[in-house]
Amino acid sequence: MPEASPLVPIARPDLGEEEAEAARAVILSGWVTQGPKVAAFEAAFAAAIGARHACAVSSATTALHLALLAVAVRPGDEVVTVSHSFIATANAVRYCGARPIFVDIDPATYNLDPGRLAEAIGPKTRALLCVHQIGMPCDMTTILRIARAHGVPVIEDAACAIGSEISIGGGPFEPVGRPHGDIACFSFHPRKVLTTGDGGMLTTRDPQYDARFHLLRQHAMNVSDAARHSACEVIFESYGDLGYNYRMTDIQAAVGLEQLKRLPALVVRRRALAARYHSLLSAIPGLGIPAEPEWARSNWQSYAVRLPEGRDQRAVMQALLDRGISSRRGVMCAHLEKAYADVPLRFPLPHSEAARDRTILLPLFPQMTQAEQDRVVSALADACW
Repeated sequence: MPEASPLVPIARPDLGEEEAEAARAVILSGWVTQGPKVAAFEAAFAAAIGARHACAVSSATTALHLALLAVAVRPGDEVVTVSHSFIATANAVRYCGARPIFVDIDPATYNLDPGRLAEAIGPKTRALLCVHQIGMPCDMTTILRIARAHGVPVIEDAACAIGSEISIGGGPFEPVGRPHGDIACFSFHPRKVLTTGDGGMLTTRDPQYDARFHLLRQHAMNVSDAARHSACEVIFESYGDLGYNYRMTDIQAAVGLEQLKRLPALVVRRRALAARYHSLLSAIPGLGIPAEPEWARSNWQSYAVRLPEGRDQRAVMQALLDRGISSRRGVMCAHLEKAYADVPLRFPLPHSEAARDRTILLPLFPQMTQAEQDRVVSALADACW
């Protein structure tokens, strides 16, 4: 029998000797927890996207939690967001004791539909949490206009969007997460464009928000480890708030610094692969191909296709797996999970549910070869016909 072809994974982290050596140097330095490398990573990240402030944390989930706390989301408040996102988006709202108010998505972009915002904002609304889903920027021009009119702060869940770009109000393209809202949150999970194994980052223009992030991520301790370590006299720390252990390690930050150097090339490669997918997949009748609005440039963190009418999502995914091709179902909907059975819906979410059930994510990673991409396209074509 012929030898089976290697599995084409859904994603593959692009890590090399530079990252390994950077981690090794930190391990041998004797300072491995949050320290000078974290500070350097924060400065480099802020410079890369043009943000005034950046704060590194243990994950994008913890970043979202801190962002919501910083804008004073409290028990009994409401946060307008989407159900159509990884469950961490909605979970962060509930960590604050608040209620997520889910609005539907635009089926063309899989992002929050700004036309549904105004009716969702009410007297209990404390924040608007929009998601740049799978790297595709939201319509921030419209979202910001509506949010500002109602005096509601905007948090961007940019977990997937490092390297994506957006034009606000017809202006020049700028990096997502500058931020254009009040706070933006990023992820460095292995399936993201940059990875530190896991980790997250908050960016903001507001120095008070940034100070709050830095305080709460380390148990709200009023003196940093670095300050105590370098002090010439004994210091007793104090804890004036309820804080959290949301720190990033210097090992992760050292990897992140090397990954950040690769960002431009990684995004160029992903965009080239996406363009090739566009060309090859357009031949499959009825298959929905993603497209960028004129004001958005995606990093193509993931490549989602909408299956032709009548095609069963699970059956298509199994057919791909039988051919050695990994895929994932469309982005989940939090309101359809058991953990959210006690959270009543205020609005119907037909586009969110259809996106979950009729889309699949295809493999896309910088090291992907043309032969691997051809295998994906061939297997998908056979499964859809």
